[in-house]
Amino acid sequence: MTIHKAFTKRVLLICLACFALASCQSKQKEATSKNVEVEVFELPERPNILWLVTEDMGAYIPPFGDTTVKTPHLTRLANEGVIYPNLYSTSGVCAPSRAAIATGMYPSSIGANHMRTNSYTQVTGLPAYEAVPPSEVKMVSELLRKAGYYCTNNYKEDYQFRAPKTAWDESSKYAHWRNREVNQPFFSVFNFTETHESGLFEPYGFRQVETRHYRAGDTTYSWKKNGLPDAKNRTAEGNTKVHLPKNTKFNIPPYLADTEATRNDMWKLYNNIAEMDQQVGAVLKQLEDDGLLDNTIVFFYGDHGGPLPREKRLIYDSGLNTPMIIRFPKKLKAGTKEDKMISFIDFAPTLLSLINEKPLDYMQGQAFLGKHQPKKERKYIHGAADRFDGFTDVLRAVRDKKFKYIRNYKPEQGYYLPVEYREKIPAMQDLLRLRDEGELNEVQMQWFRTSKPKDELFDCDADPFELNNLAEDPKYKEKLSELKHEMDRWLETINDDPNMLEKQLVNKLWNGANKQPVTATPKISNFNNEITILCSTEGASIGYKIKTKNSKLPSVWSIYKTPFKLLKDSDLIVEAHRIGYKPSRIFTVNSANLK
Repeated sequence: MTIHKAFTKRVLLICLACFALASCQSKQKEATSKNVEVEVFELPERPNILWLVTEDMGAYIPPFGDTTVKTPHLTRLANEGVIYPNLYSTSGVCAPSRAAIATGMYPSSIGANHMRTNSYTQVTGLPAYEAVPPSEVKMVSELLRKAGYYCTNNYKEDYQFRAPKTAWDESSKYAHWRNREVNQPFFSVFNFTETHESGLFEPYGFRQVETRHYRAGDTTYSWKKNGLPDAKNRTAEGNTKVHLPKNTKFNIPPYLADTEATRNDMWKLYNNIAEMDQQVGAVLKQLEDDGLLDNTIVFFYGDHGGPLPREKRLIYDSGLNTPMIIRFPKKLKAGTKEDKMISFIDFAPTLLSLINEKPLDYMQGQAFLGKHQPKKERKYIHGAADRFDGFTDVLRAVRDKKFKYIRNYKPEQGYYLPVEYREKIPAMQDLLRLRDEGELNEVQMQWFRTSKPKDELFDCDADPFELNNLAEDPKYKEKLSELKHEMDRWLETINDDPNMLEKQLVNKLWNGANKQPVTATPKISNFNNEITILCSTEGASIGYKIKTKNSKLPSVWSIYKTPFKLLKDSDLIVEAHRIGYKPSRIFTVNSANLK
């Protein structure tokens, strides 16, 4: 179990790993494996859980030491909660990382690591496909729904597979916990896209859709009619609020060129963060106005590292590390820091642990909160990179608290991939121009080397930008051997073959067929007016709706779990869907025809 460092001699060592949800006494005492007593605090038995997820987010905010721009709402959240500086995504880009979060499985173990699986088919010569996890795998939101939670997603999905209709009660730009049943616990996700890489493109401006975060789930709101909710201090274009002076001094990472374009991109980055902070504040105000703050566990985190060149898509810490803040009910452990290492694949088991459900055996991560966390904390973080849009590289990484080992499976290939989307960033354009003019320094030129060693080892404490490869240094021979063995163990455990071509991967996912498998149409039977629904596709989730004669068609798909009664003259609408397969056809049957 993890032991917190004391802030003063009078402060007891407290371990977040010991949270218990069910019928435990407040402030019970437990001994860790080091025989140090820790306090165990009671959390709500069925806590609400709110995720505030921003995009392309490095540690560019005051709670993590960067005071360039003020973020009053995130700063308050950190002051009332716990900061986690050692959270790592499994990939330096969003869709594979979201696949890990949604399933609790490494993207490279389920066919989800190529960004994107359903596009760039003309370049790759491959069909559009989806990740196909084992048949028993469900999205974690569906597991929470089965446990009685109202689950909403607002609004980005992007999991490398189509979400079954059973995954969410609501998934739209106006989805909100406010639509749940009275006193029903909720798991709500709000995604903030303002900090996305594309927020650095020209012309610069905020996304209109972000208005939704100010509107409290109001589906009648019209952007064209009402505009932004706060027009003060906006630019002449009318859609970009200025939160930060243009003449602000920025700490430019050494791998970027110090040019006017780079400084302007840094301004955009921080200005976008400040706008995102305002949107976070709008959602938190809704939570507080509803009287739910002290019965809700609030998470804030990014979907991977930062948006700048040599950050997003890479498996350096700049691409994988993202800040996380968790506020617990009643400000438990307010203002503290937890140094344990956490991976995105730990999120799914942690959600189950927090609602007192045991994590499922197929999940490749481990809970870091709640009743079902292991006594030993995570020792290693793992990451992977494969295809990005039209360009393929193959890298795998393993990191402990100090060192990172990267294995390059295409050493004959250079580091830099000319991804068209990234080259829309002015700072990237300057790097390419200065490269061609021979004006980059040795550090900046590292990314443009035309080949790379098979093995790389970095001391991430002494060399946080991962610029000095120690793999050939005899002093680090033992550490290199340790991390290489750990990588071999990991790859074998998750059944990841980095040498497998993507064409072979698709063939494997589709069991040798030349097209995506389809979920079988479910069969409905009626025995003594009890409806049973079965699907021959192993692991398929079955969703249904019931429309009675005098009711409207429900918007929410219920999850079929056990047989149920059906009123006379009712329509039953059914669909089955296994993740990675095409869903079955949706069909409707009237109760009069079920015999």
